[in-house]
Amino acid sequence: QVQLVESGGGLVQAGGSLRLSCEASGRTSSSYDVGWFRSTPRKEREFVVAISWSGAVTYGADSVKGRFTISRDNAKNTVYLQMNSLKFEDTAVYYCAADTYGVGYDTWGRGTRVTVSS
Repeated sequence: QVQLVESGGGLVQAGGSLRLSCEASGRTSSSYDVGWFRSTPRKEREFVVAISWSGAVTYGADSVKGRFTISRDNAKNTVYLQMNSLKFEDTAVYYCAADTYGVGYDTWGRGTRVTVSS
């Protein structure tokens, strides 16, 4: 079983940057895709960006393209989300999730809050 813990959230001004981390423990095999999602009071869960197990393939929502970058360090069992040019509308709780069996995201962290002040 895999456990995920997010960190790196906080308060930042619009235009600023943050880097979120998602550290895995337990069955820390690197052979699963990981995604970042975010949740607001108006939208329960929105896909943000994902990365394949090898790190070779990444894809993201149009709203974050060119601003957010996902990467992973399998030696550290950690996936990163670099967020640049943050906007007020990026304010949300950010969750990472793992597709540990190849049939969908089945393991979720507890989230880390990002607040962007305008």
